[in-house]
Amino acid sequence: MSFQAPLFLLGLIAIPLALAALWRARRRPARYVVRFPAAATVAAVVGRSGRVRRIVPPALLCLSLAGLVTALARPEATVAVPVEKASVMLVTDTSGSMEATDVSPSRLAAAQAAATRFLKRVPKSLQTGLVAYADAPYTVLRPTQDRAQVETTVQSLAASGGTATGDALASALQALGTRDKKSPPAAIVLLSDGASQTGRDPAEVAREARTAGVPIYTVALGTDAGTVSQGGQVLNVPPDPEALAQIAQLSGGRAFRAEDSDALDAVYETLGSRIGTRKEKREISAGFAAAGLLLLGGAAFTSLRWRGRLP
Repeated sequence: MSFQAPLFLLGLIAIPLALAALWRARRRPARYVVRFPAAATVAAVVGRSGRVRRIVPPALLCLSLAGLVTALARPEATVAVPVEKASVMLVTDTSGSMEATDVSPSRLAAAQAAATRFLKRVPKSLQTGLVAYADAPYTVLRPTQDRAQVETTVQSLAASGGTATGDALASALQALGTRDKKSPPAAIVLLSDGASQTGRDPAEVAREARTAGVPIYTVALGTDAGTVSQGGQVLNVPPDPEALAQIAQLSGGRAFRAEDSDALDAVYETLGSRIGTRKEKREISAGFAAAGLLLLGGAAFTSLRWRGRLP
């Protein structure tokens, strides 16, 4: 939290000064002393409640002053607000290695579930597209606000073939259209488990993405123990996080690694808060002022109710 007029916070010094003055006033002996033979009995009966009634009104008054002084300083809070017309392309690897079950129930199934939850969490104003690829991109959906279409397509994906990451990224860039400095923000989320095997060099496309102002966030899915059966043989299919990290770095994005479905959900949740929103400062003086006035009313009410005067 920050303040537009922090000098007003100096007014908080008045609170301890007021408490000190109140303490001193209560310690001062009364000018006239009246003898009352049953004082000890009365003190035993009302001592605790009397102490509370002496403390509560001044405490509420001090809290009220603190709230009102803070409101004068015009506090600001940083909040995430949706970016109008922002776009994100989900680029999902569906090569044969995505059948590996080291990520339960399988790499592809975990990716589908995480993508579906991602689509439900991001702001409604965010336009979302999809590129699914194996040996080549075979499904390309341009950015749209029709989440149902994207979700249905994600759930229909099946694993087979090789990995043409560069061609898939190029298709995602093309789907985002021609871009310039005035274009709404856009990003690409690439989920894969291995290095590109065919097609364009992903590093080359990543540089093009950086020039276009489109960061690529990469997610390396899987563990070193991942295997698939192919032609009667069991093949080891470890992920290649280094290759994906290079793509992210060259594009100006960020690389993540997910070794299980929970980690993948956490990554997509993080991405959801990064993409389609921007940090913005909002003044919250009204909240502090309202709290201060409510506390001031509470101080006045309790003091008049219990002591017959204002604190």
